[in-house]
Amino acid sequence: MADQTTSTIVLGIEGMTCSSCVARVEKSLNELPGVHASVNLATQSAKVEFPSNTPETALVAQVTKLGYSAILPTSAHSASEHEHAGAGKVSLLERLIISIVLSVPVIVLAMVPAWQFDYWQWISLLLATPVVFWCGYPFHRATFINLRHGTLTMDTLITMGTFAAYSWSLYALFFGEAGMVGMSHDMELFAWQADPTHNIYLEAAAGVTTFLLLGRYLEERSQRSAGAALRALGELKATEARVIISGVEELIPAQSLAVGDVFIVRPGEIIPTDGVVVDGEAAVDESALTGESLPVDVAAESRVTGSTIVLDGQLTIRATEVGRNTRIAQLAALVEDAQLHKAAVQKLADRISAVFVPIVMGIALVTLVSWILLGGGAAAGATAAIAVLVIACPCALGLATPVALLVGTGRAAQLGIIISGPDAIESSSHIDTIVVDKTGTVTTGVMSVTEVTLAPGTEGLTARALVAAVEARSEHPIAKAIVREADQDILLEVEHFRSTAGQGVRGTVSGHDVVVGTEAWMQSQKLSLGVEMHAAVQTARSHGATAVLAGWDDHVRMVVEVSDTIKPDSALAIAELRALGLDVFLLTGDHEDAAQSIAAQVGITQVIAGASPEHKIARIMELQSQGHRVAMVGDGVNDAAALAQADLGIAMGTGTDVAIAASDITLVRGTLSAAVDSLRLARRTLGIIRGNLFWAFAYNVAAIPLAALGFLNPMIAGAAMAFSSLFVVLNSLRLRRFAR
Repeated sequence: MADQTTSTIVLGIEGMTCSSCVARVEKSLNELPGVHASVNLATQSAKVEFPSNTPETALVAQVTKLGYSAILPTSAHSASEHEHAGAGKVSLLERLIISIVLSVPVIVLAMVPAWQFDYWQWISLLLATPVVFWCGYPFHRATFINLRHGTLTMDTLITMGTFAAYSWSLYALFFGEAGMVGMSHDMELFAWQADPTHNIYLEAAAGVTTFLLLGRYLEERSQRSAGAALRALGELKATEARVIISGVEELIPAQSLAVGDVFIVRPGEIIPTDGVVVDGEAAVDESALTGESLPVDVAAESRVTGSTIVLDGQLTIRATEVGRNTRIAQLAALVEDAQLHKAAVQKLADRISAVFVPIVMGIALVTLVSWILLGGGAAAGATAAIAVLVIACPCALGLATPVALLVGTGRAAQLGIIISGPDAIESSSHIDTIVVDKTGTVTTGVMSVTEVTLAPGTEGLTARALVAAVEARSEHPIAKAIVREADQDILLEVEHFRSTAGQGVRGTVSGHDVVVGTEAWMQSQKLSLGVEMHAAVQTARSHGATAVLAGWDDHVRMVVEVSDTIKPDSALAIAELRALGLDVFLLTGDHEDAAQSIAAQVGITQVIAGASPEHKIARIMELQSQGHRVAMVGDGVNDAAALAQADLGIAMGTGTDVAIAASDITLVRGTLSAAVDSLRLARRTLGIIRGNLFWAFAYNVAAIPLAALGFLNPMIAGAAMAFSSLFVVLNSLRLRRFAR
């Protein structure tokens, strides 16, 4: 029997709120014959491989029966861009704004007895009802989906607490004393003799809903960046191409190129697609894709990659790959695949709720049974049981994560660090290995002159002036570095200038025929290389640097060592990363000599050089398969897939938009010391969040015995809610004192 062909599709999934949802959708899809699915919470999508004879609608139906929504891709583009599919739905921001407007008066009226006018409780009911049911709908929907599958999450706790508070308030208003004219929340500590139906808890129901909507909105906003990497990659390309048709040059949209088309690319332009050079010579900047700091010299028969930049010279190229088959499209597929396979972090609140919810429900049940058995009556028992559920609804839980996150990210922004959200915070605590890119991360990414060696008898200022005058006519990055180093205010006049791509330049300056370029170029131009100059060339190569030779009057007169320079703080930052208990790797597309030289200077012993984007992501995955939790620091397009695959992606803000979009943390300062700060601050923020969550539950847990014994008073509930919320805010504000 012939092997069955398979297809791949990326479905948009709506309605997932936690890692349990991810596991449930993934398991359900994988139950279909021949189907293999990977689901990601951050991108709200699922990558599904399935037999070609399986209809796509069957995949949608499998997801839908769980209570979630599945969206088929509507074009050839990835379905991870499905975010606009639900544009007609009510957004969390709209629910949040309405919830704030309606719940603030409810909370204020309940907490300030002096403002409790006649019928204030009915006004509170009117305001709180849409908050609990309409604004809180996303939580309740998730609760009932999870309950269908026997899962308890933070959504369960929210629904249980708000519904208990609202239901009791409704009962007290219509069938108890709370609905009477002149009703107010008394200031007594305990309601020993008072009718329990005198109490309402609408402020708890409305307040919890509002605070948790705020937290959920902040999380949703951070998740929107998950697809930004793919959009940025899509923008990293030429929009037009100069195609030669019947000997005539014609401008057409780049996406219209077909395999075999011949097109022209001029200096400073982006190569529109992968191809082979038919004619011409030029230096091509491939740093965005390879990480190699030096341009690559290409000539006839050389292969070139789309989205790279021609620096000098004109190229005639024949297209060999277009569309999805190009290197940049394959890199986009790598980024998307990495994001889909990135493990979802189960939220701390969900883990606590999975234990806390059944315990509270058990206490409520024991309370009801105990009151009945002890002769207190079913009504009193029901009152106490509901009171347990009401007091167990922790208002501060809604503030625990978002307030700490707001303060922590605000402090991070002051330090030049942008943290995407709570998942990045939680991931930071588990990191044990950090992989850093070289170019633009450890180094500046800009070519600079590091050493100049003059032949005996050559006057330095004169030599620099001659060489700078010729190099000023070139657009090559090395030429620009030499001109900057020469620091010539007024450049000498150049005559008969000529440039040979991949070799060098020459021109007549002040009567001298000046030649600047490679060692081979010097030999072809009949310039002799003395012993001192030959030694300087060998020294430059041993440093992993590029040696540029310059000569006139039949002799090589100067050797310029040019290399990518190390950022001032890199060595100290590497030492600090080690002090945090991290193993440090240097992973770069540069050649071995340059990589080893840089690594030795900053104190890195584990080096992986010559790595393509595919190789980089493979090494990250290899480390992860060995049980390591890996952070990746990079700045280029070639780092994007690795940043997305890593447990924590950290991008230099001075780098490409693609790298920034694929990362979890962005370093505006663009230095490795900022990476150290980001990890330290993220860990500190996580500690604050954990403390907040503990006390958010602890204050309410302490009041549960009072509720079970029938001592619950609305002022106790209000005080517990206010005090726990105040503690959470004050505890979070400690992050403002974080220092480098």
